[in-house]
Amino acid sequence: MPDETRGYEVRVGTSGYSFPDWVGPFYPKGIDKGRMLNYYCGFFRTVEINSTYYRTMHPKVSRNMVEKTPEDFRFLVKLHSSMTHSRDADGGQWNEYHRMLGPFIESGKLSGLLAQFPYSFKPSEKAVRYVEELNARTGDVPLAAEFRYDGWYDGDILRRLSDGGMALVSVDLPRLPHLPPPVPISGKPFGYLRLHGRNGSQWWEGGPLRYDYSYSDGELEAWFPAIDRLGGESGTVYVMFNNCHFGQAARNAMRLKELFRGEVT
Repeated sequence: MPDETRGYEVRVGTSGYSFPDWVGPFYPKGIDKGRMLNYYCGFFRTVEINSTYYRTMHPKVSRNMVEKTPEDFRFLVKLHSSMTHSRDADGGQWNEYHRMLGPFIESGKLSGLLAQFPYSFKPSEKAVRYVEELNARTGDVPLAAEFRYDGWYDGDILRRLSDGGMALVSVDLPRLPHLPPPVPISGKPFGYLRLHGRNGSQWWEGGPLRYDYSYSDGELEAWFPAIDRLGGESGTVYVMFNNCHFGQAARNAMRLKELFRGEVT
C-alpha cells in the first residue's frame, strides 16, 4: 500500500530467486528448492521471473508460484528471448506464453511484463514500431521496456513509448560507452528501476561474473531522489536488483529497504 508520508508505494525485490549460489549467503543451508519462494516471501513482496526468458513455463508451474505467495505479493515476468532478442516469435509461441500468464493474471498478482532488449538493438523507426507491436501483443497487461543502448534514451522516443502506455525502465549499469546513463526514466503505469551492478571489467565478457557486484550504502542512497520522483509521477515504483551473483541482489535489496525512509514492501 502507498506510504502515507509520501503518497506512493515502493516495492523492492530481486531478478529471480532460485539460485544455487544463494544457499548460504541468503537461503539457509539444506533448503529444498521447492521452498525457496516461500522463504523469499519472508523478506520481499515482489519478484521478477527471469527464467521465462529462456523457457516458457507450464501453467501448472505458474499456478504453483501463485499459491506459494501471499495475497499482496506481485510478479513481474520477463518476455521470452524470441520476443526481444531474436525477435522471431511466432503465433504458437505467443499463445504458449499467454497460457503461462493465465494463473498470474487470474490471481491479480501480475504487475507487468518486462521486455529486456540487448545492446545490439539500436533505435530506428522500424525498431520503435517493433516495440510498439510488442506492447499491443501483451493486451491489458502493462509492458515495461529496458534498453541497453543509450541511443534509446532520447526524449522523443521515450515520450512516444510512454504516450502509448508503456512503462520504461531506469537502469544502473557500469559506466561504459553507450550503456544507458543512471537517470530516472518516467513512464506509466509504474516506475521501474533495475540495478545490474557496476562490474565494468567483466561486463562485456558475459556470464555470471558480469553481475558480481555489491552496492555501497552511498550508491544505493544516490538513487533515492530518483525513486521519489518516479513514485510521485506514477504512484508505484519497483526497485529490482539483478546483481545476483552469490546472493548480492538479496543483500542489497534488504539494505535498500533499511536505508529508505518510510514504508517499503
